[in-house]
Amino acid sequence: MSTPVFVASSAESELDRFAEHVRRGLGGPGQKFLPPTYLYDAIGSALFDTITLLPEYGLTRADQSLLLEHAPAIARTCNGNTFIAELGSGSGAKTRAILQAFDSSIPYYPIDVSRSALERCVAELDRVAEVRPVQASYIEGLQGVLEEREPNMHMLLLFLGSTIGNFEKANALEFLRSVRSAMRPGDHLLIGADLVKPVQVMLEAYDDPLGITAAFNLNLLARMNRELGANFDLPSFEHEVRWCEDEQRIEMHLRARYSHTVRIPGAGIDVYFRSGETIWTESSHKFTVEGLRTLAERTGFHQQECWVNDVWPFAECLWVA
Repeated sequence: MSTPVFVASSAESELDRFAEHVRRGLGGPGQKFLPPTYLYDAIGSALFDTITLLPEYGLTRADQSLLLEHAPAIARTCNGNTFIAELGSGSGAKTRAILQAFDSSIPYYPIDVSRSALERCVAELDRVAEVRPVQASYIEGLQGVLEEREPNMHMLLLFLGSTIGNFEKANALEFLRSVRSAMRPGDHLLIGADLVKPVQVMLEAYDDPLGITAAFNLNLLARMNRELGANFDLPSFEHEVRWCEDEQRIEMHLRARYSHTVRIPGAGIDVYFRSGETIWTESSHKFTVEGLRTLAERTGFHQQECWVNDVWPFAECLWVA
């Protein structure tokens, strides 16, 4: 049976947090940006679910295939007085294979800032685990979970779907070190990461010919209209995808087609866009297997296993603290 949603101690609401990020990302000088987490409201999540079905986007299928194939081995490695927590669980659909490999009574703490995502997660997984949802940011939520930890329990922490690729490199190091500092020796982290592949393949994965990814990106403007009372005219912007060779990352932007000003009352700002100016909405860094091993070592982990999908180069790595 699931427990009620646990809301972390911060009094800041999702809407307040959104408004603050909009003020910081669009109201200051230099490159305009917004955190990629805001792409995933109800509409954005539905559009992303469609993206995962596109032939150009093989990441999710590769991730799911590896989880299905190796869940029994993960369970054998981590079983024995274990609980599972997940950073950025979303609806939890991709986590089912892992939970089913464990006993159905295993405690599972999905951590997400979205209450609606957690409610879907409970509905999706309530029969395969003891779901204890946590509405909070990654580190705040993890700290809340670990306050309930019994002295002799081990943790398997999930960070799936190559979300680590959304972090800038220095931020990824800092974040993973923060995660490691919250863990005990012997705890495990299962982390997914998309691997480098031919540039055209990567570009098409984020700019499909049907325009689904463009709609997913543009929905961020529509979300500001809906939730913050902004007056973005969506046809005034276009979806743009770039490959940055030096940083080994895909970037998604929203480019202004002409100069104009947008009012965002809910954030208390007016934003002027020059013609061609962009909002940087997402980074997706790509990795190599050796680079992942180095990342583990630099952040206090040992890479115990690294499984790679043969069809779409994607890695699922089991690290131990």
